Amino acid sequence: MKNPGAAESRRLDGLLEAALVREARLWKVPVFKNGCIQGADISSSQHQEMILWLGEMNRLFRFCPETFALGVCVLNRLLSTVKAQTKYLKCIAFTSLVLAAKINEEDEVIGSVKGLVVQSGCNFSTAEILRMERIILDKLHWDLYTATPIDFIHIFHAMLVSGHPHLIPSIGLGSGKRPPGLQVALWTRQVQHCMACHQLWQFKGSTLALAIITLELEALTPDWFSMLTDLLKKAQVDSAEFIHCKEVVDEYLHSLEFSLTTNAVYIFDSTRIQEEERAQSPTRHLRESGRGRGDGQQGDSDEYYDGFQNLYNEEATPGTEGSNHDDSFEQEDISSCPPLHPAVN
Repeated sequence: MKNPGAAESRRLDGLLEAALVREARLWKVPVFKNGCIQGADISSSQHQEMILWLGEMNRLFRFCPETFALGVCVLNRLLSTVKAQTKYLKCIAFTSLVLAAKINEEDEVIGSVKGLVVQSGCNFSTAEILRMERIILDKLHWDLYTATPIDFIHIFHAMLVSGHPHLIPSIGLGSGKRPPGLQVALWTRQVQHCMACHQLWQFKGSTLALAIITLELEALTPDWFSMLTDLLKKAQVDSAEFIHCKEVVDEYLHSLEFSLTTNAVYIFDSTRIQEEERAQSPTRHLRESGRGRGDGQQGDSDEYYDGFQNLYNEEATPGTEGSNHDDSFEQEDISSCPPLHPAVN
């Protein structure tokens, strides 16, 4: 009887090899010189803003992350092939995403090109998009489907789960602390952010994906180096280039604070409220005593007035009873948001 684990390993090795062949044949990014794409007037900041905009459009259209990644790859390949002008950049980016969606998405998800244009808020005509589609297809020889960083994320993840079953509770099928697929979703989100970082455009998708996964393995298992060595060998990644990519990714992701997931739970901290109330109680006592011992109706009116003053953030007029030093002191201590802290697992 054949070992199912060996068959799965051979299948994954075949998928990785095919993805590496596609990447080696089709991967291409623009070359920047003096802050602009060589031979064009598109700056690196404009390019980065366009990739971020593509991410917004991808979420708006409810496309899958693979569509965004392929759209960015198509955009980069075209900008490295032709001398594009800035005024056409948004149309090129939008059309790249549409072409990627036609490859990855179901027809009912895409809808019509006209509907996507209206939904995006752009003023392109359907004829302009179709004309740009033909230009992109001609320049890229109708060969759009390259291996993206997200493709490599899925392949490497499957290899880790298949070859190291003890990692399944951490990165595989879920556990009490991690629901199924959470880790791949986190890596996918990190890849999407990294694809918009101009310092990381120089690295291939396989190198970028491996760097992101390695950073997580270092925190999950003491045996991470042997796993990394195996993946590096299969992915045929240059060690020096990988180390450089990993350092840049680590610095960039730390700047984005990926320590908490998108659906992080925050807990209301009532102890801080009580501490603030105790700290304010002497001031409140002086304030109440300063109002005198007039009739109760006057005291109620003062409290209502102060409440509306705080609600609308009005400044007290000179000469009124509410415009004293204690009121301004209390106004500084008022927080528009209650104290929160992340839940501790």
